[in-house]
Parts: sequence; C-alpha cells; structure tokens
Amino acid sequence: MCQERAMFKLMEAEEKEWLKQRCGGSWKLVLGYILVGEKNYRRGKSQVIAGPGCSIVVTTKGGVYSFGANSWGQLGLGDTEHKFKPCLIRSLQGIRITQAAVGSRRTMLVSDTGSVYKFGHSTFGPFDYYGTAATNEVSCPNPQLVESLKGIFVVQASIGGFFSAVLSREGRVYTFSWGHPDRLGHGTEIADVEPRLLSGPLEDVLVAQIAAGNCYLLMLAYQPNGMSVYSMGCGLGGKLGHGNTRNEGTPLQIEHFQTFNIRPMSISAGAFHAAVLSSDGRVFTWGWGVHGCLGRGAEEYMTLPTAVETMKAVHVSTGYYTTFVITHNGEVYTFGQKGLGLQDGEDDESGDILAPKLVTSLAGLEERFVQISSTNAGDWVDDKLVYSHTVALTNSGKMYAFGGGSKGQLGVKLAEGKEAMPPFQVALDLI
Repeated sequence: MCQERAMFKLMEAEEKEWLKQRCGGSWKLVLGYILVGEKNYRRGKSQVIAGPGCSIVVTTKGGVYSFGANSWGQLGLGDTEHKFKPCLIRSLQGIRITQAAVGSRRTMLVSDTGSVYKFGHSTFGPFDYYGTAATNEVSCPNPQLVESLKGIFVVQASIGGFFSAVLSREGRVYTFSWGHPDRLGHGTEIADVEPRLLSGPLEDVLVAQIAAGNCYLLMLAYQPNGMSVYSMGCGLGGKLGHGNTRNEGTPLQIEHFQTFNIRPMSISAGAFHAAVLSSDGRVFTWGWGVHGCLGRGAEEYMTLPTAVETMKAVHVSTGYYTTFVITHNGEVYTFGQKGLGLQDGEDDESGDILAPKLVTSLAGLEERFVQISSTNAGDWVDDKLVYSHTVALTNSGKMYAFGGGSKGQLGVKLAEGKEAMPPFQVALDLI
C-alpha cells in the first residue's frame, strides 16, 4: 500500500527504510503516517482556502485558481489588480499543485514533487497591525520557486501572522522568521527568511500536520503509540494549551490529551484560538474566547483543551474569532463571531454565536460538505480593513462562498455599496 502513495514512490530505498525505522519498524505505521497527513491537508484532493481578502482554490487535477484582493500580487497572476472572478494561474501549467497556504499578502503552493512556490509579498516575515511590512521588500506577482527549500521534499505549508512554516515528507518542520529562544526557538532575527529546522523535542518525532496561527504554531505528531499535539510561540490567552499563558520557544507537548486518553486526529490554528478533532469525533478548543469562538457559551479564554458539545465531527476549521465544524452527515455548525452573510437569527444580542449552531443557510442547500475555510488573519486593502469571508467545499466538488466580498474574494463583483453576500455557489469546477 505504501508503494501506491505518490510521495513514497519518489523516495530512495534508504529514505524508505529510514522512515520505516522512525515509525517503529512497521510498514503499516508508515502507511498510517502518510494517510494521516494526506487526509488532514487534503493532498491530491480539491481544496478551498480563504485568505485575508482573497481566495485560493486547488482542483483535483492540481490546477490553481485565485481571486480577490491582489495589491501585492498574492493571486499569482502576474499583476496587482483585484480579481472578481476565479482566474487560473496559467504560469503553473505542467506543475501539479497538491496543497496551498494563504496569509496576509502572500501565498505558498506545494507541488506533487515536493517543491514550494511563493507569490505576493516577497518576504516570509511579519506585518504590523496596519499591514506594513517589517522590511522593505517588494511584491512578487508571479509564482517563484523557493530556492532555499531545494533538497527538502515539502508536503505542507502554513502561513502565520509573524512567520511561515513547512513540513517535509520525513516529518520535519522548518520555519521562516520570528526566531529567538522565546518565540520559534532557533535564535534568528525577526526578518530572517531562511528556513530553520525545529529540532529539540521533535528530534525523534514524526510530524504529520502543521497549523500556523497569528503568533504560534501547532504540530500533530505521529508516534507508534498514538498521535499527540505540540505547540510553541506566544502563549497569551492560553492558546498553546498548556494550562498557562507562558511563551514557549521550543515545541512542547500538550499533555492534556494523553492525561485524559484523548486521541487527536487533526489540528486547526485560528488567529488567536485553536481546535483539535479527536478520533471519536469530538472537538476540543482553547485560547482566546472572544465572541464565543470556543463554543463554550462564554467569552473567557481557556488555557487547556476543552470539549465542545456538538455532533460527531469529521472536520474543524478555526478563523479569526470564529469556528466551523462539519459533522459526519455533512452539515456545518458554527460558533463565535457571526460572519457577514449568515443571517440566521441564531445569535445573542451582541451578534455572537456562543455555542455550536447549525448554519441553516448552508443546510438549506441540501449539500454534503467536506471542507470549510474561514479567514484567520486580518489585512488592510486600499487603506481599509477587509471583512472576513468563508469558502466551503461539497463532496460533489461544488464550492460555496459567503461573508465579506468587496475585493472579489467571493468570486463575484458585489453591487455598489454592498459589503457581503449570503452563501452562494461559485462558478468553478473543482473535479
């Protein structure tokens, strides 16, 4: 079975044996490691990603469409004009893309051969609150190969507010920018754009998935005795999940899951709160609880992962103060800050959804949803803070979008004076 996986076929014999030993000497565990990663970042499947003011879509065949805000060339179309309908990135013709990551003014794409392409703002480093770059870099409107990652077979990329991260086929994590011992551990300067290996506690651990929040990083580790979650970065609001608000400069295992025999299966990092999906379909959240985004009926922050009362889940996605959960029957529930376009009358007086509620506007479509993505970072476009939006994918390959759409991030041009749209189907074939 391992031989049938695309990324495994490209490995040399000694690399395959090394991976087997890292999985406890079992080919069955090697296959399990590969499958967990492929499922969580949808490698080789269609996927939709909502970035700040823009959207990126990867089709089953590996083509990439982009639309929305494009001030820094973050759509990869060779210019800096906003786009109000999905546009194919034709310069990638002949390259099969398997995974995409979108952040403030930059995009990263991973190919089936492990190469990484970037476009948009040319640095991997941070912006300040108003979107000003920390360095005097320029826009890069065409996809460019990340030369510093040559020799590393990358399977996943993730972009945070202060750094970017990639995951290699061998389960190693590399980060760009925001170093120093109290942040990402590798002691570099904030503007350092070379990939740095995270070692320490992860030296002998295979990482199967990564998720970058605004100023912290989650890692799902695959081990012979089960999976675990590590975190590092800024601990304000308890978003590292260790029962405190301390910063961690090196990866630290979240012991809460092992203590209560919880088996993590996937991770999601919002801007300031996080979520884990367990093997039995439960959802656990922690971090800042602003607008009720933890689904606990209140807005207090939580320093330890806490279960959310919801139906059996198969997918969870955290955004900028909102959380979406897809259940086993393809329905979508949400809690936190109610996105524009969701006028269901199911919120409290403040407009917040404090506990999981069925998104009736999506349920009325009679579709079975398999993936959803909500903007998990803020950005200023044309001197204005853009509203968050959400994109969702069905099992039949249909894409729906809702929320803020003034820059074209929903795939249509809104009427004059209109800022948002309720859920509607985007005219795009993802199969």
